[in-house]
Amino acid sequence: MTMASRLRGKTAVVTGAGRRGGLGAGIAARLAAEGAAVVLSDIAAPIDPATEMASAAYRGDIETLAEELRHAGAAVSTCICDVRDWAQVHALAAHAVASHGTLDIWVNNAGVGSIMKPLLALEPEDWSKVIDVNLTGAFFGLRAAAEVMVAQKRGGRIINIASQAAKSGFAHAQAYTASKHGLVGLVRSAAIELGPHGITVNNVCPNHVTTGLGAWQNEYFAQVTGHASVDSYLAAMRARIPMGRTGLPADTAAAVAFLCSDDAAFITAESMNVSGGEEPH
Repeated sequence: MTMASRLRGKTAVVTGAGRRGGLGAGIAARLAAEGAAVVLSDIAAPIDPATEMASAAYRGDIETLAEELRHAGAAVSTCICDVRDWAQVHALAAHAVASHGTLDIWVNNAGVGSIMKPLLALEPEDWSKVIDVNLTGAFFGLRAAAEVMVAQKRGGRIINIASQAAKSGFAHAQAYTASKHGLVGLVRSAAIELGPHGITVNNVCPNHVTTGLGAWQNEYFAQVTGHASVDSYLAAMRARIPMGRTGLPADTAAAVAFLCSDDAAFITAESMNVSGGEEPH
């Protein structure tokens, strides 16, 4: 089986996949390139208008991305979904089956990473916004996908896009770090129950990736850490990464594609680092 066909006959849902240059778009493109039918999903309006770091789906980017993948020969559909809404997430799973026949892969990629504040400035509503999307939304997706996959009796792959923050703490990121650490416990527990059904559950934990959100984070953390410029901040980041560079969407997408493949059939309950060696545990 060639790389271009190892996911043929599979249907993948990728949440948070409506922003050009984002991790979700990169993951969806890689899965489509390996033969999967893909459902691009994202929210219809920004969660945090002040920073404009929510998905671009509400600006129509998701349909443009879908057309680009179709032009490349992929079977693609789109479905707007707010992962904080139980009914919408279940409707997304139903859409995948109705549009493509099965649901075999679910990638919980939707997340909020723009609410960064000092601990003493973090408000209860800030905490709730992050946890509701990054952790509760991932549980909703896992739950909806597992229900369909168990009923289908053909196994499946559920993958959360966690973060280096699932392994280490960071200043100004209490809610974000807590949400990502929570994903580690979620997959460890869910994998035990879903393993007998042939369903694997894993996290992928990238370090910093300069997507649109990542660029905002660069600006923010360069300022709060006292760097003279974003270039200086990024240079310091590269210096502590053994591979000498920051991550790319393609790095995360490659790890997801591997975990979706038959080569990873015996890998579950794991939180895989994709950090160039920066995160060693």
